[in-house]
Amino acid sequence: MSQEIAQVTKIAIFRNRKIRKTTHKNEWWFVIVDVVAALTDSVQPDGYIKDMRRRDPELSKGWGQIATPLSVQTSGGVQKLNCANTEGIFRIIQSIPSAKAEPFKRWLARVGYERVQEIEDPELAQKRARALYKAKGYPQDWIERRMRSIVIREELTDEWQKHGVELVKEYEILTAEISRATFGVTPSEHKKIKGLKRQNLRDHMSDLELLFSQLGEAATTEITKTEHPKGFEKNKQVSRRGGKIAGDARSNLEKETDRKVITSQNYLPKKQGKKLLK
Repeated sequence: MSQEIAQVTKIAIFRNRKIRKTTHKNEWWFVIVDVVAALTDSVQPDGYIKDMRRRDPELSKGWGQIATPLSVQTSGGVQKLNCANTEGIFRIIQSIPSAKAEPFKRWLARVGYERVQEIEDPELAQKRARALYKAKGYPQDWIERRMRSIVIREELTDEWQKHGVELVKEYEILTAEISRATFGVTPSEHKKIKGLKRQNLRDHMSDLELLFSQLGEAATTEITKTEHPKGFEKNKQVSRRGGKIAGDARSNLEKETDRKVITSQNYLPKKQGKKLLK
């Protein structure tokens, strides 16, 4: 997969502060403003970074080697944000006088080491994901479906990459085409129905929503492997066809049960969500 499309944003937690991270060159890269906000409690971390670079000319001189713009999921969509790997974050920490620095260094080292372990043993990543979902209270059968949906998604994005899809935006559009054909709504519209904002939509899908999402993506993968469409436009057509296979199945089920597959229920805490999925 190309560097442009390989970015998958994850959330790490340091003392109840969220720090976005993404993979780049087979290691974790952390969003710099998130790290600075976590260490300083600054409400304007961008301003703090500017002041920090003014105070530390050596840091500023080497900033181009430390900070790398990478694609990161934000509330406004995918954006390029400055990120740094473990070594770069350690250098930034040297310029931040904070009592949290030492605990953060230990946390950072552990997170970085876990990434190395996952590269050596990919099953570890799935084990950790399962443990995280379990800790959040998800049912075991749902967790297994979610893990399978991740594998199906990765297979699809690998095929897209092989067949000439290159940009993050193109992946978003193709995903939206499958979703529209499967559910009649785009992912952003689906999130609104569930009352979600920055949350991952698939982490709040019901069993049936996950099932039909998987069917749409798996069907698209199989058509792509068979027909080998080249470029964004042809893959867009295939995505619609793959999604339609799942959409037809969904429609048939809804006719038989007289119930909609899409639901407003989610896995948000009760005070945030409309309803908690059972």
